[in-house]
Amino acid sequence: MAAIRQLLTKSVHTTTQILYQNKIASNFPQIRYISTTLNQMTDRKHIQLSYRDDIAVIKIDSPNSKVNTLSREMFPEFTSALEEVNKNDKCRGVVLISGKTSGFIAGADIKMIESCKTQDEIYQLSKMGQKIFFDMERSKKPIVSAIMGPCLGGGLEVALATHYRIAVNDNKTVVGLPEVKLGLLPGSGGTQRLPRLVTVPDALDMALTGKMVKAKKAKSLGIVDLLVEPLGPGISTPENRTLEYLEDVAVQVTKRLASQGGVKPKKKSMVRNLTDKAFEYNLIRDYVFNQVKGKVIGQTKGLYPAPLKILEVIKTGLEKGPEAGYEAEARGFAELGVTNESKALINLFHGHTSCKKNRFGTPQVEVKNIGVLGAGLMGAGIASVSVDKGYDVILKDMSQVGLTRGYNQIAKTLKDGVKRKKFSQIQADQIISRLNPQITFDKFDKLDMIIEAVFEDINIKHRVLKEVESITLPHCIFASNTSALPITDIAKGSSRPEKVIGMHYFSPVEKMELLEVITHEKTSKDTIASAVQVGLKQGKVVIVVKDGPGFYTTRILSVASAELFNLFQEGVEPKDIDRASKAFGFPVGNATLLDEVGIDVASHIAEYLSKALGASASSRAGIPILRDLVKNGFTGRKAGKGVYLYEEGVKGSDRQVNPGFYEIINKYKLPAPSGIKNDTETIQWKLASKFINEAVLCLQEGIVANPTEGDIGAVFGLGFPPMKGGPFKFVDLYGAQKIVDRLRHFEQIYGNSFKPCDLLVDHAKDSSKKFYSA
Repeated sequence: MAAIRQLLTKSVHTTTQILYQNKIASNFPQIRYISTTLNQMTDRKHIQLSYRDDIAVIKIDSPNSKVNTLSREMFPEFTSALEEVNKNDKCRGVVLISGKTSGFIAGADIKMIESCKTQDEIYQLSKMGQKIFFDMERSKKPIVSAIMGPCLGGGLEVALATHYRIAVNDNKTVVGLPEVKLGLLPGSGGTQRLPRLVTVPDALDMALTGKMVKAKKAKSLGIVDLLVEPLGPGISTPENRTLEYLEDVAVQVTKRLASQGGVKPKKKSMVRNLTDKAFEYNLIRDYVFNQVKGKVIGQTKGLYPAPLKILEVIKTGLEKGPEAGYEAEARGFAELGVTNESKALINLFHGHTSCKKNRFGTPQVEVKNIGVLGAGLMGAGIASVSVDKGYDVILKDMSQVGLTRGYNQIAKTLKDGVKRKKFSQIQADQIISRLNPQITFDKFDKLDMIIEAVFEDINIKHRVLKEVESITLPHCIFASNTSALPITDIAKGSSRPEKVIGMHYFSPVEKMELLEVITHEKTSKDTIASAVQVGLKQGKVVIVVKDGPGFYTTRILSVASAELFNLFQEGVEPKDIDRASKAFGFPVGNATLLDEVGIDVASHIAEYLSKALGASASSRAGIPILRDLVKNGFTGRKAGKGVYLYEEGVKGSDRQVNPGFYEIINKYKLPAPSGIKNDTETIQWKLASKFINEAVLCLQEGIVANPTEGDIGAVFGLGFPPMKGGPFKFVDLYGAQKIVDRLRHFEQIYGNSFKPCDLLVDHAKDSSKKFYSA
């Protein structure tokens, strides 16, 4: 027993596997799932049905779409095609394949869920999918999925319901159940089929994290039965040739399976058999699920209902059988579909998709060659994400020592990528060959864009701007990676200000997805289009904001951070602030974030923004405290001392507060005002209400273009809680009046720094006003 327990608890997510019981399909209730009469379905737009000898080939090819998604329009066509082949006595098997080289099925159309007005409608939607896939699974003729490209969410649920799965063995072909990232669970059989196809630990790992698995890994897990290798260049494109070859292989495999009388059960491995047997014991099953539940709550702080519901649904199927499992899945899908968390995450998904497009059009000159000035942490990061995506990059620094350090940072990033199997060593060598490190301006006259990442000093930036403009092409764009200096001021040093723009990357550049593009009054539309295009190619999600003090992200973070120092001054412990902010949903506690940003950086920005923004960005003693911390060398994690002490082997909440920090804070200590008890809720709302108010004020002033980009910037750049959707979606879901009430309560005590902005007050006065349409 101890050996079994040890084996099971090695996995991050564990449960069990069950044998499928066919009786569930016959016991299925009547549901409202298709309004179109199947016999009348002859004009199909999403599905193409053809025959190759005695094998039916069903091609999924949604019109006017780059990818296939399961939609209300597709379902009746899909079921009518299946009914037709099942009635065709000459047909011996079916191949299910995409007509697009872009992928198999990218998932279900989220609009189906959003169009549902009630929980019961979402429940019926789940039942519809389950019924269609049960009909497919019960087919007496073998159905083979031929997978090329992404096979995700509902797409994987389709494939799981087929009898055999073939996949192209390349990096673009991935399978996964990402519904948890939308605050949902797989609602068309995924929670029940995957655990009986692969080991339950692997099934839970995929369902609880939403991770995507490449084809080779999917084969080793047991999701994919056969791999085919992609084809090289020929008369047509490699993608088209590979898709045609995949279809050929799938047809041959289907013929073989039909002649054998169907798919034979696989022989289970010893580990798999051991796992199955172990989970037959209630004691072991309960123990493992309780362990997993504890880990989920620890990681999510209980703020995300979807992972817990996924655990519950899978466990129901294991304990009570498939029929109860599928019913629990439909009920769970419906319950999650009406939660604020799911609405917030779905809205973020739409926003993320929107910010992956260039709303400024195609630039007149495509950027192919980039120069990066400064090989420090940021400069090397910008160069890294540029060469990684195919750009030829010159990385320039003033010293050979700095240049070598930057080059080594990029080389290490590539080495780590090879280790994680993101790419091969040959590919890593090809990537770094596009990097040209140098300490001169040689070949800068060939560049299409220059991104400077030098020290945050306007005089230095003006100097390098004048230097490069004297040697670069007329169309060359000058982009400044600055977190606070006004782009308008930087552009004053340029002879062609229309070509000057801000590109604010976030550290570490290789990991942080957001890019904040900043425009000033003279920036041309074509320059904006080029900057956005470069950011998108670098793999960033891009927001475009107008110039102003702190732009958007730095501004709202600074305003919220000003309140952090008021809390310090009132004697609130840094660990209490961290616990409160993380309990609200921030991934990093606000006190820890100060150390991560760098107290010297925060001090520099605070000095500037407190003058530019006035009361909202000022705190009673924030700037003197920051000055004293910097003076004593307490600049944060990079110095080993800041708010906390950073000692080797000590992580997270185990870190101790820096005694020197206490000594400085005690010099400025003030009692909390009467009526203020700095409990968890008060700490949360002091920080969050100012954050939200300043974001809305930025929209009011036109700094941020729309609520979507405001939410994307706040979540992906500053860590605003994703399950709350960003500050604007949160106002819609939580209620503007409630937030205004909290701000006014604090305003009465602390003054104008908490004054709610006019736009937020307008939304509070009229509850019908929303930042997003319903």
